[in-house]
Amino acid sequence: MNTQEYVKIIGVNIKRIRVEKKLRQIDLADLCDFDKSNMRRIEAGNTNLTINTLIKVAASLEVDPIELLKH
Repeated sequence: MNTQEYVKIIGVNIKRIRVEKKLRQIDLADLCDFDKSNMRRIEAGNTNLTINTLIKVAASLEVDPIELLKH
């Protein structure tokens, strides 16, 4: 698997967990202190996240960061 495929998987996992927790995209963006447009790009798999961003999103979703990496 290449990097872009992993980035897509992370985005799908973030969206899935966010929806399960009944959060709107703007709500998660606010929790992470991101612009909504940035969160949209992350969920779409169009942004290669740093480890710091991954950890921040995981903390905001109240999940272990490893949950965002699973495929």
